[in-house]
Amino acid sequence: MLINIHGAKCVGIDAVPVTVEINISAGIGLHLVGLADAAVKESLLRTITALQSMGFRIPGKKIVINLAPADMHKKGSGYDVPIALGIIAASGQLELPLISDYLIMGELGLDGSIRDVPGALPIVELAVRQGLRGCILPLSSALEAVDFEDVEIYGVRSLEEVLQILSGQESCEGMLAVNRAEELGLMCGDRHASPFSDIMDFSEIIGQEGAKRGVEIAAAGGHNVIMIGSPGSGKSSLAKAMAAILPQMTREEALQTSKIYSVAGKGNALGGLMRRRPFRSPHYSASVAALIGGGSDSILPGEISLAHNGILMIDEFCEAPKRLLEMLRAPMEDRKVTVSRLRSKVEYPSDFMLVAATNPCPCGYYGEGDRCSCTPSRRIAYLSKLSGPIMDRIDIQLWMHPIDPRKLVERRPAESSEAVAGRVRKARQMQRKRFEGEGIFCNAAMNSRQIERFCPLSPSCRSVLERIIERMGLSARACSRIIKLARTIADLEGSEDIAPGHLSEAAGYRFLDRRNILE
Repeated sequence: MLINIHGAKCVGIDAVPVTVEINISAGIGLHLVGLADAAVKESLLRTITALQSMGFRIPGKKIVINLAPADMHKKGSGYDVPIALGIIAASGQLELPLISDYLIMGELGLDGSIRDVPGALPIVELAVRQGLRGCILPLSSALEAVDFEDVEIYGVRSLEEVLQILSGQESCEGMLAVNRAEELGLMCGDRHASPFSDIMDFSEIIGQEGAKRGVEIAAAGGHNVIMIGSPGSGKSSLAKAMAAILPQMTREEALQTSKIYSVAGKGNALGGLMRRRPFRSPHYSASVAALIGGGSDSILPGEISLAHNGILMIDEFCEAPKRLLEMLRAPMEDRKVTVSRLRSKVEYPSDFMLVAATNPCPCGYYGEGDRCSCTPSRRIAYLSKLSGPIMDRIDIQLWMHPIDPRKLVERRPAESSEAVAGRVRKARQMQRKRFEGEGIFCNAAMNSRQIERFCPLSPSCRSVLERIIERMGLSARACSRIIKLARTIADLEGSEDIAPGHLSEAAGYRFLDRRNILE
């Protein structure tokens, strides 16, 4: 008897269908075909032990298990449950009339329990596209997709619960992911609240008003920013405080980011889509695969993809290997990364805000009077990692000096993160309305066509921009980024049009383009 069960395999942040075919016929032996890796092949022993522990028999016949399509590699332990169900149904031990109505994935324990599998969100999306009735997934995996309302998503703890659902003999509404979430208390209160109790507030950062303004503009438009300054000037604190002024993600943004985390096996533990923007802070010694993505067994997203729609902070930027920093150039421009291997190629989105912090020299005190002990050659070697192509892609460049001792002693109250976040939220709302249907969410993501459409310049603005380009010797990319930055500054002021003052302020944040900081 031949049984077909719907499964899936994740390729990037999308899932492709995999059909688990089980046939039992005269003969002897248990055969698994379909380019399965070691984890899938080991599933046979797990599955047989689990079925026997639950009182099912293994037919003494020829059992052929095929994972179709046969020319695509299958990895992971998520095919355990479909294989077990196929053996039960094909051997006639139970009637499972609904077995072809659901997409089913899960790893089996030896006692029949079901463990989590990565990629729940892409799997549910695939079930919707295929027009299936729903999905049956491990409980924690199903809770990731609790926000999907047009499809039945069951969260199960054991194979016994799966058999109960597929038999169709009794109501199983209590096993629906949304009901399980209520049962576990995950739907109580605001599931999407963004707790910032562990992040420094803007009011706690003394001084640095100019840098705070630059960071606010960066957050409002999704622009890249670099902070250069001596130790203790507040670079790291200000970078981490940015997380508290960013608005929550829209549903579309949350779905994109949550799919990346789901594929990486880092889904939302509280259930549902992520709403808080990610803040990733890898150490500067991270490997290329950890930053860009990759792996030997499967291609997993790296830090730049995990920071999608959020912040990628790299502290001690100039301490990182130059090869690593140069690898950021293409993702910063294309807002995606493609990881290629001999037999596969995977593309992940990587629309992140780069927030870099660095000292101006090895000793850290260049530009602060005579405190610097570095030779000119050491300074040149240190800052040479800030290459032209990298700096061309960073819209806001901030030089931060030590805080005035009087301000440290007085500790006057400063503006809170909540007040700054309010202005950022209003600017983002303007951008969301502006780019509706464009596939982007902030000013920094505009391409040349969108700049022409959404950033018209008056004759006086064109005259100012010409003088800026001539005086600073800017590249075409830098010119476009100044226009996008000016659009964000205008949004913060609630202005529909870009004014000459907005262009002048935007150009002022590119000081590295107009003077040699090594002199």
